[in-house]
Amino acid sequence: MHIGNARTALFNYLFARHNGGTMVLRIEDTDTKRNIEGGTQSQIDMLHWLGIDWDEGPDVGGDYGPYRQSERRDIYDRYIKQLLDEGKAYESYMTEDELAAQREAQKAAGQTPRYEYEYAGMSADEKAQAIAAAKAKGLQPVIRFRVPKDHTYAWDDIVKGKISFDSDDVGGDWVIQKRDGMPTYNFAVVIDDHLMAITHVLRGDDHIANTPKQLMIYEAFGWTPPAFGHMTLIINTETGKKLSKRDESVLQFIEQYRELGYLPDAMFNFITLLGWSPVGTNEIFTRKQFIKQFDPERLSRSPAKFDAKKLEWVNNQYVKKANPSTLLGMSLRNWQDAGRLPKDEQLDAKTLEWLRAIVGLFQDQMSFTQQIVKLSEIFFIEPPALTDQAKEELSDPLALPVLQAFQKAIQGLPQFTAYAIQNAIYDISHETGAKGRKLYMPIRIATTRETHGPQLAESIEILGLEKVNKHLELTLKEMASIPTKQA
Repeated sequence: MHIGNARTALFNYLFARHNGGTMVLRIEDTDTKRNIEGGTQSQIDMLHWLGIDWDEGPDVGGDYGPYRQSERRDIYDRYIKQLLDEGKAYESYMTEDELAAQREAQKAAGQTPRYEYEYAGMSADEKAQAIAAAKAKGLQPVIRFRVPKDHTYAWDDIVKGKISFDSDDVGGDWVIQKRDGMPTYNFAVVIDDHLMAITHVLRGDDHIANTPKQLMIYEAFGWTPPAFGHMTLIINTETGKKLSKRDESVLQFIEQYRELGYLPDAMFNFITLLGWSPVGTNEIFTRKQFIKQFDPERLSRSPAKFDAKKLEWVNNQYVKKANPSTLLGMSLRNWQDAGRLPKDEQLDAKTLEWLRAIVGLFQDQMSFTQQIVKLSEIFFIEPPALTDQAKEELSDPLALPVLQAFQKAIQGLPQFTAYAIQNAIYDISHETGAKGRKLYMPIRIATTRETHGPQLAESIEILGLEKVNKHLELTLKEMASIPTKQA
Protein backbone atom coordinates (compact mmCIF):
# COMPACT_ATOMS: atom_id res chain seq x y z
CA MET A 1 0.00 0.00 0.00
CA HIS A 2 1.43 3.32 -1.18
CA ILE A 3 1.45 6.39 1.08
CA GLY A 4 -0.94 8.09 -1.36
CA ASN A 5 -3.44 5.20 -1.25
CA ALA A 6 -3.24 5.15 2.54
CA ARG A 7 -3.96 8.90 2.67
CA THR A 8 -7.01 8.47 0.44
CA ALA A 9 -8.40 5.76 2.71
CA LEU A 10 -7.55 7.75 5.82
CA PHE A 11 -9.30 10.95 4.69
CA ASN A 12 -12.41 9.01 3.68
CA TYR A 13 -12.32 7.29 7.07
CA LEU A 14 -12.03 10.57 8.99
CA PHE A 15 -14.76 12.21 6.90
CA ALA A 16 -17.15 9.28 7.45
CA ARG A 17 -16.45 9.01 11.17
CA HIS A 18 -16.66 12.78 11.73
CA ASN A 19 -20.08 12.92 10.07
CA GLY A 20 -21.43 9.69 11.55
CA GLY A 21 -21.49 8.20 8.06
CA THR A 22 -20.72 4.81 6.55
CA MET A 23 -17.21 3.90 5.42
CA VAL A 24 -17.14 1.49 2.47
CA LEU A 25 -14.14 -0.55 1.31
CA ARG A 26 -14.46 -1.66 -2.32
CA ILE A 27 -11.86 -3.70 -4.18
CA GLU A 28 -11.55 -2.26 -7.68
CA ASP A 29 -9.87 -5.16 -9.47
CA THR A 30 -11.25 -5.03 -13.01
CA ASP A 31 -7.74 -4.48 -14.42
CA THR A 32 -6.80 -8.15 -14.30
CA LYS A 33 -3.26 -7.54 -15.59
CA ARG A 34 -2.40 -5.56 -12.46
CA ASN A 35 -3.84 -8.04 -9.97
CA ILE A 36 -1.28 -10.03 -8.02
CA GLU A 37 -1.82 -12.94 -5.68
CA GLY A 38 -2.24 -11.76 -2.11
CA GLY A 39 -2.41 -8.11 -3.19
CA THR A 40 -5.90 -7.47 -1.88
CA GLN A 41 -5.21 -9.07 1.48
CA SER A 42 -2.01 -7.04 1.79
CA GLN A 43 -3.99 -3.83 1.25
CA ILE A 44 -6.56 -4.86 3.85
CA ASP A 45 -3.84 -5.84 6.33
CA MET A 46 -2.07 -2.49 5.97
CA LEU A 47 -5.31 -0.54 6.42
CA HIS A 48 -6.08 -2.51 9.57
CA TRP A 49 -2.53 -1.94 10.82
CA LEU A 50 -3.01 1.81 10.40
CA GLY A 51 -6.17 1.55 12.49
CA ILE A 52 -8.62 2.22 9.66
CA ASP A 53 -11.83 0.20 9.81
CA TRP A 54 -14.93 0.17 7.62
CA ASP A 55 -18.61 -0.61 7.91
CA GLU A 56 -19.02 -2.44 4.59
CA GLY A 57 -16.52 -4.38 2.54
CA PRO A 58 -15.43 -7.77 1.21
CA ASP A 59 -14.32 -8.97 4.64
CA VAL A 60 -17.25 -7.64 6.70
CA GLY A 61 -20.12 -7.84 4.21
CA GLY A 62 -22.96 -5.36 3.89
CA ASP A 63 -26.28 -4.78 2.14
CA TYR A 64 -24.77 -3.58 -1.14
CA GLY A 65 -22.27 -6.31 -1.96
CA PRO A 66 -20.43 -8.00 -3.41
CA TYR A 67 -17.64 -5.51 -2.75
CA ARG A 68 -15.13 -6.87 -5.26
CA GLN A 69 -15.69 -5.52 -8.75
CA SER A 70 -14.51 -8.80 -10.25
CA GLU A 71 -17.55 -10.41 -8.61
CA ARG A 72 -20.00 -7.81 -9.99
CA ARG A 73 -19.56 -8.50 -13.70
CA ASP A 74 -23.19 -9.56 -14.24
CA ILE A 75 -24.32 -6.26 -12.73
CA TYR A 76 -22.16 -4.22 -15.11
CA ASP A 77 -23.28 -6.27 -18.13
CA ARG A 78 -26.90 -5.27 -17.55
CA TYR A 79 -26.10 -1.59 -17.65
CA ILE A 80 -23.79 -1.91 -20.64
CA LYS A 81 -26.60 -3.66 -22.52
CA GLN A 82 -28.93 -0.81 -21.60
CA LEU A 83 -26.54 1.76 -23.08
CA LEU A 84 -26.13 -0.36 -26.23
CA ASP A 85 -29.90 -0.67 -26.61
CA GLU A 86 -30.32 3.09 -26.20
CA GLY A 87 -27.62 3.87 -28.76
CA LYS A 88 -25.43 5.54 -26.12
CA ALA A 89 -22.67 2.95 -26.60
CA TYR A 90 -21.46 0.74 -29.45
CA GLU A 91 -19.11 -2.08 -30.38
CA SER A 92 -15.65 -1.02 -31.54
CA TYR A 93 -13.45 -3.44 -33.48
CA MET A 94 -10.35 -1.34 -34.05
CA THR A 95 -7.31 -3.40 -33.10
CA GLU A 96 -4.54 -2.19 -30.78
CA ASP A 97 -2.23 -1.87 -33.81
CA GLU A 98 -4.77 0.27 -35.65
CA LEU A 99 -5.27 2.46 -32.60
CA ALA A 100 -1.51 2.87 -32.18
CA ALA A 101 -1.14 3.83 -35.86
CA GLN A 102 -3.95 6.35 -35.47
CA ARG A 103 -2.21 7.95 -32.48
CA GLU A 104 1.14 8.11 -34.28
CA ALA A 105 -0.43 9.78 -37.31
CA GLN A 106 -2.10 12.35 -35.05
CA LYS A 107 1.18 13.09 -33.27
CA ALA A 108 2.95 13.49 -36.60
CA ALA A 109 0.30 16.01 -37.64
CA GLY A 110 0.75 17.93 -34.39
CA GLN A 111 -2.64 16.85 -33.07
CA THR A 112 -3.59 15.64 -29.61
CA PRO A 113 -4.04 11.84 -29.79
CA ARG A 114 -7.68 10.80 -29.58
CA TYR A 115 -9.96 8.04 -30.76
CA GLU A 116 -11.59 8.84 -34.11
CA TYR A 117 -14.96 7.25 -34.77
CA GLU A 118 -14.19 4.21 -36.90
CA TYR A 119 -17.57 4.16 -38.63
CA ALA A 120 -17.46 7.83 -39.69
CA GLY A 121 -19.13 8.41 -43.07
CA MET A 122 -20.53 4.88 -43.29
CA SER A 123 -24.17 4.13 -44.01
CA ALA A 124 -26.03 1.74 -41.74
CA ASP A 125 -25.44 -1.10 -44.21
CA GLU A 126 -21.74 -0.31 -44.54
CA LYS A 127 -21.37 -0.22 -40.78
CA ALA A 128 -23.14 -3.58 -40.46
CA GLN A 129 -20.85 -5.06 -43.12
CA ALA A 130 -17.73 -3.73 -41.34
CA ILE A 131 -18.87 -5.26 -38.06
CA ALA A 132 -19.68 -8.59 -39.73
CA ALA A 133 -16.24 -8.67 -41.36
CA ALA A 134 -14.55 -8.01 -38.03
CA LYS A 135 -16.52 -10.78 -36.37
CA ALA A 136 -15.64 -13.14 -39.21
CA LYS A 137 -11.97 -12.50 -38.41
CA GLY A 138 -12.64 -13.54 -34.83
CA LEU A 139 -12.00 -10.04 -33.45
CA GLN A 140 -13.36 -9.26 -29.99
CA PRO A 141 -14.86 -5.78 -29.63
CA VAL A 142 -14.57 -3.24 -26.88
CA ILE A 143 -17.66 -1.26 -25.96
CA ARG A 144 -17.26 2.50 -26.33
CA PHE A 145 -19.43 5.19 -24.80
CA ARG A 146 -20.71 7.76 -27.27
CA VAL A 147 -19.47 11.10 -25.93
CA PRO A 148 -21.97 13.95 -26.34
CA LYS A 149 -20.71 16.80 -28.52
CA ASP A 150 -20.14 20.35 -27.26
CA HIS A 151 -21.19 19.53 -23.73
CA THR A 152 -19.67 20.94 -20.54
CA TYR A 153 -19.26 18.75 -17.48
CA ALA A 154 -18.77 20.69 -14.26
CA TRP A 155 -18.81 20.04 -10.53
CA ASP A 156 -18.12 21.93 -7.32
CA ASP A 157 -15.11 20.09 -5.94
CA ILE A 158 -14.90 19.77 -2.14
CA VAL A 159 -11.19 20.65 -2.25
CA LYS A 160 -10.58 22.65 -5.43
CA GLY A 161 -13.85 24.49 -5.97
CA LYS A 162 -15.52 24.75 -9.37
CA ILE A 163 -14.01 22.56 -12.13
CA SER A 164 -15.30 22.05 -15.67
CA PHE A 165 -14.35 20.09 -18.78
CA ASP A 166 -15.54 20.28 -22.37
CA SER A 167 -16.70 16.93 -23.73
CA ASP A 168 -14.52 17.46 -26.82
CA ASP A 169 -11.39 17.34 -24.62
CA VAL A 170 -11.75 13.82 -23.20
CA GLY A 171 -10.15 12.03 -26.17
CA GLY A 172 -13.18 10.86 -28.06
CA ASP A 173 -15.54 7.97 -27.40
CA TRP A 174 -13.98 5.99 -24.57
CA VAL A 175 -14.03 2.33 -23.62
CA ILE A 176 -16.49 1.18 -20.96
CA GLN A 177 -15.97 -2.57 -21.49
CA LYS A 178 -12.69 -4.23 -22.47
CA ARG A 179 -12.20 -7.12 -24.90
CA ASP A 180 -12.13 -9.59 -22.01
CA GLY A 181 -15.62 -8.48 -21.00
CA MET A 182 -14.49 -6.63 -17.88
CA PRO A 183 -15.70 -3.05 -17.42
CA THR A 184 -13.22 -0.20 -17.26
CA TYR A 185 -12.62 1.66 -14.02
CA ASN A 186 -14.49 4.81 -15.06
CA PHE A 187 -17.62 2.82 -15.87
CA ALA A 188 -17.58 0.36 -12.98
CA VAL A 189 -17.12 2.97 -10.25
CA VAL A 190 -20.17 4.91 -11.43
CA ILE A 191 -22.39 1.83 -11.34
CA ASP A 192 -21.02 0.85 -7.93
CA ASP A 193 -21.20 4.32 -6.39
CA HIS A 194 -24.83 4.64 -7.50
CA LEU A 195 -25.93 1.18 -6.39
CA MET A 196 -24.00 1.42 -3.10
CA ALA A 197 -25.58 4.83 -2.34
CA ILE A 198 -22.21 6.59 -2.09
CA THR A 199 -22.66 10.27 -1.23
CA HIS A 200 -19.04 11.50 -1.03
CA VAL A 201 -15.83 10.48 -2.77
CA LEU A 202 -12.43 11.78 -1.64
CA ARG A 203 -9.54 10.77 -3.91
CA GLY A 204 -6.25 11.98 -5.36
CA ASP A 205 -6.23 14.75 -7.94
CA ASP A 206 -4.85 12.36 -10.56
CA HIS A 207 -8.52 11.34 -10.83
CA ILE A 208 -9.70 14.80 -11.89
CA ALA A 209 -9.45 13.89 -15.58
CA ASN A 210 -11.58 10.79 -14.89
CA THR A 211 -14.42 12.77 -13.35
CA PRO A 212 -15.98 14.17 -16.57
CA LYS A 213 -16.13 10.65 -18.03
CA GLN A 214 -17.87 9.44 -14.90
CA LEU A 215 -20.29 12.37 -15.00
CA MET A 216 -21.21 11.31 -18.55
CA ILE A 217 -22.31 7.93 -17.26
CA TYR A 218 -24.32 9.48 -14.44
CA GLU A 219 -26.03 11.70 -16.99
CA ALA A 220 -26.68 8.82 -19.39
CA PHE A 221 -28.59 6.93 -16.69
CA GLY A 222 -30.22 10.02 -15.18
CA TRP A 223 -28.50 9.52 -11.83
CA THR A 224 -27.27 12.14 -9.34
CA PRO A 225 -23.49 11.93 -8.84
CA PRO A 226 -21.87 12.04 -5.39
CA ALA A 227 -19.86 15.01 -4.15
CA PHE A 228 -16.23 14.75 -5.31
CA GLY A 229 -13.14 15.99 -3.53
CA HIS A 230 -9.74 15.72 -5.20
CA MET A 231 -6.78 15.94 -2.86
CA THR A 232 -3.56 17.56 -3.99
CA LEU A 233 -0.45 15.70 -5.03
CA ILE A 234 2.14 14.57 -2.52
CA ILE A 235 5.61 15.80 -3.40
CA ASN A 236 9.02 14.69 -2.20
CA THR A 237 10.46 17.48 -0.06
CA GLU A 238 13.98 16.55 -1.16
CA THR A 239 13.30 16.78 -4.91
CA GLY A 240 10.19 18.94 -5.11
CA LYS A 241 8.73 16.38 -7.53
CA LYS A 242 5.57 14.28 -7.32
CA LEU A 243 5.96 11.28 -5.05
CA SER A 244 6.39 8.60 -7.69
CA LYS A 245 6.66 4.87 -7.08
CA ARG A 246 9.82 5.00 -9.21
CA ASP A 247 11.43 7.51 -6.82
CA GLU A 248 13.82 5.38 -4.78
CA SER A 249 15.14 8.28 -2.70
CA VAL A 250 12.31 7.87 -0.19
CA LEU A 251 10.39 4.91 1.19
CA GLN A 252 6.78 5.08 -0.02
CA PHE A 253 5.02 1.91 1.06
CA ILE A 254 3.29 1.37 4.39
CA GLU A 255 4.71 -2.13 4.80
CA GLN A 256 8.26 -0.76 4.60
CA TYR A 257 7.61 1.54 7.53
CA ARG A 258 5.97 -1.26 9.47
CA GLU A 259 9.05 -3.44 8.98
CA LEU A 260 11.33 -0.60 10.09
CA GLY A 261 9.45 -0.34 13.34
CA TYR A 262 7.28 2.71 12.85
CA LEU A 263 4.19 2.85 15.03
CA PRO A 264 0.76 2.78 13.33
CA ASP A 265 -0.59 5.72 15.35
CA ALA A 266 2.42 7.80 14.31
CA MET A 267 1.90 6.93 10.66
CA PHE A 268 -1.80 7.78 11.01
CA ASN A 269 -0.87 11.15 12.51
CA PHE A 270 1.77 12.00 9.90
CA ILE A 271 -0.31 10.98 6.88
CA THR A 272 -3.34 12.94 8.11
CA LEU A 273 -1.24 16.10 7.99
CA LEU A 274 -0.25 15.46 4.35
CA GLY A 275 -2.63 17.93 2.75
CA TRP A 276 -4.88 18.67 5.72
CA SER A 277 -4.24 21.22 8.44
CA PRO A 278 -5.79 21.34 11.91
CA VAL A 279 -6.71 24.50 13.77
CA GLY A 280 -3.76 25.75 15.82
CA THR A 281 -0.10 24.79 15.82
CA ASN A 282 -0.17 21.33 17.43
CA GLU A 283 1.16 18.48 15.31
CA ILE A 284 0.48 15.48 17.53
CA PHE A 285 -3.12 14.31 17.90
CA THR A 286 -5.02 11.24 18.99
CA ARG A 287 -7.29 9.44 16.56
CA LYS A 288 -10.36 10.73 18.42
CA GLN A 289 -9.07 14.30 18.16
CA PHE A 290 -8.58 13.93 14.41
CA ILE A 291 -12.10 12.53 13.96
CA LYS A 292 -13.64 15.31 16.05
CA GLN A 293 -11.99 18.16 14.15
CA PHE A 294 -11.75 16.76 10.61
CA ASP A 295 -13.12 19.42 8.29
CA PRO A 296 -12.75 18.94 4.52
CA GLU A 297 -12.69 22.72 4.18
CA ARG A 298 -9.17 22.54 5.62
CA LEU A 299 -7.91 20.19 2.91
CA SER A 300 -5.07 22.03 1.20
CA ARG A 301 -5.10 23.19 -2.41
CA SER A 302 -1.29 23.21 -2.43
CA PRO A 303 0.84 20.08 -2.87
CA ALA A 304 1.49 18.14 0.33
CA LYS A 305 5.17 17.79 1.23
CA PHE A 306 6.41 14.37 2.23
CA ASP A 307 9.32 14.97 4.62
CA ALA A 308 10.96 11.74 5.79
CA LYS A 309 12.81 13.57 8.59
CA LYS A 310 9.52 15.01 9.86
CA LEU A 311 8.05 11.51 9.86
CA GLU A 312 10.98 10.32 11.97
CA TRP A 313 10.34 13.15 14.43
CA VAL A 314 6.62 12.34 14.65
CA ASN A 315 7.34 8.65 15.22
CA ASN A 316 9.91 9.49 17.89
CA GLN A 317 7.22 11.38 19.81
CA TYR A 318 5.12 8.22 19.83
CA VAL A 319 8.06 5.92 20.61
CA LYS A 320 8.86 7.97 23.71
CA LYS A 321 5.36 7.35 25.06
CA ALA A 322 4.91 3.80 23.77
CA ASN A 323 4.22 0.79 25.94
CA PRO A 324 7.58 -0.90 26.67
CA SER A 325 6.12 -4.32 25.84
CA THR A 326 5.02 -3.04 22.42
CA LEU A 327 8.49 -1.72 21.69
CA LEU A 328 10.10 -4.92 22.94
CA GLY A 329 7.98 -7.02 20.58
CA MET A 330 8.88 -4.81 17.62
CA SER A 331 12.57 -4.71 18.59
CA LEU A 332 12.70 -8.50 18.90
CA ARG A 333 11.66 -8.79 15.25
CA ASN A 334 14.29 -6.24 14.25
CA TRP A 335 17.01 -8.09 16.16
CA GLN A 336 15.91 -11.40 14.64
CA ASP A 337 15.89 -9.98 11.11
CA ALA A 338 19.41 -8.66 11.70
CA GLY A 339 20.63 -12.04 12.99
CA ARG A 340 21.22 -10.78 16.53
CA LEU A 341 18.65 -13.21 17.93
CA PRO A 342 17.49 -16.64 16.71
CA LYS A 343 14.10 -16.64 14.97
CA ASP A 344 13.02 -20.12 16.00
CA GLU A 345 14.10 -20.21 19.62
CA GLN A 346 12.01 -19.44 22.71
CA LEU A 347 13.74 -16.84 24.86
CA ASP A 348 13.79 -17.36 28.62
CA ALA A 349 12.37 -14.80 31.04
CA LYS A 350 15.81 -13.55 32.14
CA THR A 351 16.90 -12.85 28.55
CA LEU A 352 13.63 -11.08 27.79
CA GLU A 353 14.05 -8.80 30.80
CA TRP A 354 17.61 -8.05 29.68
CA LEU A 355 16.35 -7.17 26.21
CA ARG A 356 13.55 -5.08 27.70
CA ALA A 357 16.15 -3.09 29.64
CA ILE A 358 18.12 -2.44 26.43
CA VAL A 359 14.99 -1.15 24.70
CA GLY A 360 14.23 1.10 27.67
CA LEU A 361 17.76 2.45 27.53
CA PHE A 362 17.34 3.71 23.96
CA GLN A 363 13.58 4.37 23.92
CA ASP A 364 13.77 8.16 23.99
CA GLN A 365 16.27 8.44 21.18
CA MET A 366 14.80 5.92 18.73
CA SER A 367 12.93 7.31 15.73
CA PHE A 368 11.94 3.76 14.75
CA THR A 369 12.73 0.44 16.36
CA GLN A 370 15.05 -0.92 13.68
CA GLN A 371 17.55 1.61 14.98
CA ILE A 372 17.86 -0.60 18.08
CA VAL A 373 20.03 -2.98 16.04
CA LYS A 374 22.77 -0.39 15.52
CA LEU A 375 22.30 1.38 18.83
CA SER A 376 22.64 -1.84 20.87
CA GLU A 377 25.57 -3.40 19.02
CA ILE A 378 27.88 -3.27 22.03
CA PHE A 379 25.56 -5.65 23.90
CA PHE A 380 25.73 -8.32 21.19
CA ILE A 381 29.09 -8.15 19.43
CA GLU A 382 32.76 -8.09 20.30
CA PRO A 383 33.97 -4.63 21.35
CA PRO A 384 34.83 -2.40 18.39
CA ALA A 385 38.27 -0.82 17.92
CA LEU A 386 38.90 2.50 19.60
CA THR A 387 38.38 5.54 17.40
CA ASP A 388 40.93 8.33 17.16
CA GLN A 389 38.60 10.50 19.22
CA ALA A 390 38.42 7.83 21.92
CA LYS A 391 42.23 7.55 22.00
CA GLU A 392 42.48 11.32 22.31
CA GLU A 393 40.16 11.26 25.31
CA LEU A 394 42.10 8.40 26.95
CA SER A 395 45.38 10.31 26.59
CA ASP A 396 44.29 12.64 29.39
CA PRO A 397 46.48 12.19 32.52
CA LEU A 398 43.42 11.50 34.70
CA ALA A 399 42.04 8.77 32.42
CA LEU A 400 44.26 5.95 33.73
CA PRO A 401 43.75 6.58 37.48
CA VAL A 402 39.98 6.96 36.90
CA LEU A 403 39.79 3.61 35.11
CA GLN A 404 42.00 1.82 37.60
CA ALA A 405 39.84 3.11 40.44
CA PHE A 406 36.65 2.18 38.59
CA GLN A 407 37.90 -1.32 37.84
CA LYS A 408 38.68 -1.87 41.50
CA ALA A 409 35.41 -0.31 42.73
CA ILE A 410 33.02 -2.42 40.71
CA GLN A 411 34.58 -5.70 41.86
CA GLY A 412 33.40 -5.03 45.39
CA LEU A 413 29.86 -3.96 44.66
CA PRO A 414 27.32 -6.09 46.57
CA GLN A 415 24.88 -5.61 43.65
CA PHE A 416 25.80 -4.68 40.09
CA THR A 417 23.05 -2.10 39.63
CA ALA A 418 22.95 1.34 38.01
CA TYR A 419 22.40 2.90 41.43
CA ALA A 420 25.46 1.22 42.95
CA ILE A 421 27.58 1.95 39.83
CA GLN A 422 26.64 5.63 39.91
CA ASN A 423 27.60 5.87 43.61
CA ALA A 424 30.93 4.21 42.80
CA ILE A 425 31.57 6.85 40.12
CA TYR A 426 30.86 9.62 42.66
CA ASP A 427 33.41 8.05 45.03
CA ILE A 428 35.99 7.87 42.23
CA SER A 429 35.50 11.58 41.58
CA HIS A 430 36.40 12.35 45.19
CA GLU A 431 39.33 9.94 45.08
CA THR A 432 40.92 11.15 41.84
CA GLY A 433 39.70 14.73 41.60
CA ALA A 434 38.28 14.04 38.13
CA LYS A 435 34.99 15.72 37.29
CA GLY A 436 32.63 16.07 34.34
CA ARG A 437 34.09 14.95 31.06
CA LYS A 438 37.39 13.87 32.58
CA LEU A 439 35.48 11.53 34.87
CA TYR A 440 32.72 10.15 32.69
CA MET A 441 34.34 9.96 29.26
CA PRO A 442 37.11 7.47 30.16
CA ILE A 443 34.58 5.23 31.92
CA ARG A 444 32.16 5.40 28.98
CA ILE A 445 34.89 4.58 26.46
CA ALA A 446 36.36 1.77 28.50
CA THR A 447 33.04 0.07 29.22
CA THR A 448 30.94 0.72 26.10
CA ARG A 449 33.80 1.41 23.66
CA GLU A 450 31.87 4.49 22.48
CA THR A 451 32.34 8.20 23.06
CA HIS A 452 28.63 8.86 23.37
CA GLY A 453 25.49 6.98 24.29
CA PRO A 454 22.56 6.77 26.71
CA GLN A 455 22.71 6.85 30.51
CA LEU A 456 26.11 5.51 31.48
CA ALA A 457 25.35 3.70 34.74
CA GLU A 458 22.32 1.97 33.22
CA SER A 459 24.38 0.94 30.18
CA ILE A 460 27.06 -0.57 32.39
CA GLU A 461 24.50 -2.51 34.43
CA ILE A 462 22.96 -3.99 31.29
CA LEU A 463 26.36 -4.93 29.88
CA GLY A 464 26.98 -6.95 33.05
CA LEU A 465 30.08 -7.29 35.22
CA GLU A 466 31.72 -10.00 33.11
CA LYS A 467 31.53 -8.02 29.86
CA VAL A 468 32.49 -4.75 31.55
CA ASN A 469 35.59 -6.37 33.04
CA LYS A 470 36.50 -7.73 29.62
CA HIS A 471 36.16 -4.29 28.02
CA LEU A 472 38.11 -2.63 30.82
CA GLU A 473 40.99 -5.10 30.50
CA LEU A 474 41.13 -4.57 26.73
CA THR A 475 41.02 -0.78 27.04
CA LEU A 476 43.70 -0.64 29.76
CA LYS A 477 45.93 -2.85 27.64
CA GLU A 478 45.46 -0.60 24.60
CA MET A 479 46.15 2.51 26.67
CA ALA A 480 49.70 1.31 27.20
CA SER A 481 50.43 2.35 23.62
CA ILE A 482 48.58 5.71 23.85
CA PRO A 483 50.91 8.60 24.81
CA THR A 484 49.70 10.54 27.82
CA LYS A 485 49.18 14.26 27.30
CA GLN A 486 51.17 16.61 29.48
CA ALA A 487 49.13 17.95 32.38
